[in-house]
Amino acid sequence: MAVPQDAPHLTEKMRHAFAGLQHQLREDVDKVDEPQLKALFEETAEVLGALAQTFEDYQRKSEPAWETSKAAGRNFS
Repeated sequence: MAVPQDAPHLTEKMRHAFAGLQHQLREDVDKVDEPQLKALFEETAEVLGALAQTFEDYQRKSEPAWETSKAAGRNFS
């Protein structure tokens, strides 16, 4: 299966969205008093940061799973 020509644009758009949400959550954590909500914001920010990093790794092909030559013929589902 071929990679769409707009894949770099799409992955950058998603990475930017995750990073933006992460930043907003980190700002908002100081605006709430409820410990559970603070924890929810902090954990969600961590997950979004990991997702943004994963998209960046994909863009740079910096992980073995994203290297097309090595991944060819593998089933990652």
